[in-house]
Amino acid sequence: MNILIIGGTRFLGRALAEAALTAGHKVTLFNRGKTNADLFPEAEKLHGDRMTDEGLALLKGRKWDVAIDTCGYISRAVSLTADLLAENVGQYVFISSISVYGPPMEANLDESGTVLKLPEGTPETTEEVTGGNYGPLKVLCENAAEAAFPGRTLQVRSGLIVGPHDPTDRFTYWPVRIERGGDVLCPPANAPIQIIDARDQAAWIIRMAEAGKSGIYNVTGPDTALTFGTVTETCNQASGKHAQLIPASESFLLEKEVSPWQDMPLWLDTESASMSTINIQKALADGLTYRPLSDTVRDILAWFNQERSADAELRTGIKPEREAEVLAAWREQMQS
Repeated sequence: MNILIIGGTRFLGRALAEAALTAGHKVTLFNRGKTNADLFPEAEKLHGDRMTDEGLALLKGRKWDVAIDTCGYISRAVSLTADLLAENVGQYVFISSISVYGPPMEANLDESGTVLKLPEGTPETTEEVTGGNYGPLKVLCENAAEAAFPGRTLQVRSGLIVGPHDPTDRFTYWPVRIERGGDVLCPPANAPIQIIDARDQAAWIIRMAEAGKSGIYNVTGPDTALTFGTVTETCNQASGKHAQLIPASESFLLEKEVSPWQDMPLWLDTESASMSTINIQKALADGLTYRPLSDTVRDILAWFNQERSADAELRTGIKPEREAEVLAAWREQMQS
């Protein structure tokens, strides 16, 4: 196949380019050329801004079997690109998010779940992406893609994507912090979590494109229930058992203002935990598979230790001094 990837040099886009090239496809990358521009010398590279006439002119009249849009956050950007490509491209793959569903979100939610709308009074033309409107804007992007490619759009509603080259450190925090050893403050061991390695998601998307599949799919993992206790223990095993894992109770963490997601990356408290129980049966039925979690952890550690210093500050997660303070309070409570 001849594949156009809009983006293609950061995280999931990078994994998609690798998967497509590994599968023997011809790849064109269309992006601004500002991030990892030296990657994939075997791919064709078109550098331009999708929001400008000059940038879009690079795509005009070109033919591809499939276009994969990894970086659509506002509907105008998706409309401009998809409308231009519609006559000459067979299929459009749009990378969306499970954030289209909520919160609030019911447990085991499948693709038929109700999606969000912009807050009342917010115009659909808004181009300011915030935490509050990210999900509704992704819905509008999905709609724009489907309008340009009716019946020819694959909507990939991604969950939490992890793996090497993740710029957020959201999951990376756990293997790196645990490898550094000592006492590690953890969320409750039974808290649910859903994650997928970017490379597994990318390989599945390429297989779906090869098969010409369309429709909406929730895409996260794994294929069995996963808890934070399993994740942290896997990280400890993979890094050589350097750490003492100390899970605290949810009530204690919230009382001490240890925030879910920010201080404890990827942890969702009971009120929001349904976001980690998304139904993925449709994607599993169409061949979504996963590598062992231990492989992902080891690959993250190898990448992090090669590209960043051993004591590099993590971009998210509780700070060491604050962690020590909370751990001391937890021990005191356990002894009383």
